[in-house]
Amino acid sequence: MYRVALPAERLMAAWREAARGLAAAGVPAADVAWHGGEGEGDLFAASAPAPRAAQPGGGGLSVPKDFLSLAELVLAHRDPEAPGLLYTLLLRLQAERGLLADPADPLVRRVQVLAKAVRRDMHKMRAFVRFRELPTDQPRRRFAAWFEPDHRIVGLNAPFFARRFADMDWAIHTPDASAIFEDGTLRMAAGADRPDLPDDAHEALWATYFANIFNPARIKLDAMRSEMPQKYWKNLPETNQIPAMLAAAEGRVAAMRAAEATEAPGRASAISARYRKGMPAAPAEIRSLDDARAACGLCTRCDLYQHATQAVFGEGAPNAALMIVGEQPGDHEDLAGRPFVGPAGQVLDEAMAKAGVQRPATWLTNAVKHFKFTPRGKRRLHQTPNAGEVQACRWWLAEELRLVRPKLTMGLGGTAALALTGRKEGITRRRGKIEDTPDGPVLLSWHPSYILRIPDAAAQEKARAELLADLEMAREVVG
Repeated sequence: MYRVALPAERLMAAWREAARGLAAAGVPAADVAWHGGEGEGDLFAASAPAPRAAQPGGGGLSVPKDFLSLAELVLAHRDPEAPGLLYTLLLRLQAERGLLADPADPLVRRVQVLAKAVRRDMHKMRAFVRFRELPTDQPRRRFAAWFEPDHRIVGLNAPFFARRFADMDWAIHTPDASAIFEDGTLRMAAGADRPDLPDDAHEALWATYFANIFNPARIKLDAMRSEMPQKYWKNLPETNQIPAMLAAAEGRVAAMRAAEATEAPGRASAISARYRKGMPAAPAEIRSLDDARAACGLCTRCDLYQHATQAVFGEGAPNAALMIVGEQPGDHEDLAGRPFVGPAGQVLDEAMAKAGVQRPATWLTNAVKHFKFTPRGKRRLHQTPNAGEVQACRWWLAEELRLVRPKLTMGLGGTAALALTGRKEGITRRRGKIEDTPDGPVLLSWHPSYILRIPDAAAQEKARAELLADLEMAREVVG
């Protein structure tokens, strides 16, 4: 049995050097006892020396590029088995190069769980460190903070604070280590007891702000405790107000309900009538795309117009041989009044450029002309149009098809497929094929928004390649 004692500082460098030597000497993981941090020594293995590297520098060992960053996180975990698990993983990686990409492997899953816990602890430290200003006669202001992390993360997190607070001197003290930033230089020091820090003059202002953004109608205690664990409360100035705010929440919600909108006064109907009378009238007859665009801007065929900023009609060449139909305007399109100008539009533009499909020579539009969303804080989250909304907007799409008369229409995503073909089947099996419809041939493909939502990089790249192939097919069909 070999014994490896890891130091409290430079843990990664020490583990890496020892692991190289042991692996190069062919020592199995079961024959190594790792000690460090809070680990206890092995009485019978204490006298066994660690082997020297059989090949200087660990020659012959290789690992995927993600392994070292993963190892640094795992070693920061207080689990005493972490160094041994990493060494086992190191040995297996020599014969199983794709092991890290296998989430079903018990060892990989165990290591990833440790790394996730460390990442979460790092996030908590960035969120809950509260600096107090210290007196100084130097030009740079001085601050200090006290924090109690779950794991040994101070060294990993210190560069983040150095970048964020580069214009001041500061120190973050923890029981394990202290990060000290002075005159632009970051250094690590031994852990310390909790310092006696002064009150901060800005804490009252921060507490006032915290109390005013508190929404009593959206209290979720479990989520609050998960995102702001109570172990940190004693160091946060705003948390003193939480018990009082929770106690008063029910009363505040009742007051909010009582203050909801009441019935409109009688004069409101007359005002609304005058407003509607002053609105522009839709063209009596639609003879051109300009007529259709003007009429679509006044569309009330479904309720979506009540919340969207504006109707987003198609744009492009009036006699385009290729028409591309998406689902509906997104947040960017709703504000700009143009189709495919947001992140999904950038994906489509990139694919069109690679496929040799010119955007100005194409007619770009959506199956539904108004943005459907649900508000979430300051964001407007996309919602898929229902069948009734698609059917209501089908009238405008039919007008575009009648006036543009494309040689081929390309539908992106399930909503466009429903609007163009009337069929609800998903497009997984229909993609890349041309279907005949009363309005002409329709080629179906992935919607760029779907591609952006694919979490796996390889799967996303595959979908991008398939969209590109479909655009190349469309270019060949229209000639």
